[in-house]
Amino acid sequence: MVADDLIRARLARQWLGSPGGRIWPKSPETVVAWFGAVQAQDYAGARWALGQRLAAATDASIEEACDRGRIIRTHVMRPTWHFVAPQDLRWLLALTAPRVHAASASVHRQYELDARTHARCRTVLERALTGHRHLTRDELAVALERARIPARGVRLAYVLMHAELEALICSGPRRGKQFTYALVDERVAPAPARDRDESLAMLVERYFTSHGPATARDFAWWSGLTVRDATRGLEALGQRIDRHVVDGRTYHAVPVRTAAPPDAPTAWLLPNYDEFLIAYKDRELSVPIRRGRYAPSRVPEPYPHQLVIDGRLAGAWQRRVGQTAATVTVRPFTRLSRAHAVAVRATADRYGKFLGMSVTLATASR
Repeated sequence: MVADDLIRARLARQWLGSPGGRIWPKSPETVVAWFGAVQAQDYAGARWALGQRLAAATDASIEEACDRGRIIRTHVMRPTWHFVAPQDLRWLLALTAPRVHAASASVHRQYELDARTHARCRTVLERALTGHRHLTRDELAVALERARIPARGVRLAYVLMHAELEALICSGPRRGKQFTYALVDERVAPAPARDRDESLAMLVERYFTSHGPATARDFAWWSGLTVRDATRGLEALGQRIDRHVVDGRTYHAVPVRTAAPPDAPTAWLLPNYDEFLIAYKDRELSVPIRRGRYAPSRVPEPYPHQLVIDGRLAGAWQRRVGQTAATVTVRPFTRLSRAHAVAVRATADRYGKFLGMSVTLATASR
């Protein structure tokens, strides 16, 4: 196995191959469960990340899955916003939240958020949301302040994130363009607690199935856990995992049947934070090296999204979505070949079908 083989295997496992057949995911919640978690702080971009991994999906259908609670959006791992399948939420938080709490401890001290204050916040939030009352961030801030708990700006963000990590609150249905929160106990079915080693083995297996071939360092970065945790989980899988040494690094992958890897040329308009790039600590397989350093996987504004061609970062793009039409502007690192230009046009057209509107494709010079 060489670098190109690793890239093609990742594309296939991440459902960026050629769609079709019975094994291709049929619903956005299936994709989320396959990955274990999908980074989702750019909500519009994260919906497109799911959409292009489905044979047929629209922006509206993925929004509906989120509104109905078939997908949960919450803080978990590292920490940042992720899409999580409801059935995975509780055990995943139990596994990863302690590391996030430890990383946030200094901020909690800075904003005087001790255990007693968090307990008071929990009481207020639970009372405010009980009975399927889905409230916005501002509405929860008002409820906290009525209880004489100052909660604005960064302090409010960490109050709510702590409540998410403690499996008290999670995403509710959107109200227009506003996000709401819901009680986990009213949004997610109860589930028995899992042993930590069992949860760790499950998450390791999920990652190296969906993201493999990857390294232990990659898993540690993605999950927010430690390399020691990654090694422990891999040892638990034993013979159920394949190992490949490429350029002195050991890559792991759980054997699985996926769609066929794509035939070049291919082009993907990946959103910022897409799992294909963000989920790996070592990104040199897909990200070019410049002046002895890895180029960032997230291209700076005003082109925040990634143009990936044949599995490698090849430029950036931005979207402008109006009421009835959208514009996609791509900025490739180098001049595109005719075949690659056709592939970019095809994926832009697919994005238009996903949005349900026409898309104008423009190319900007660097």
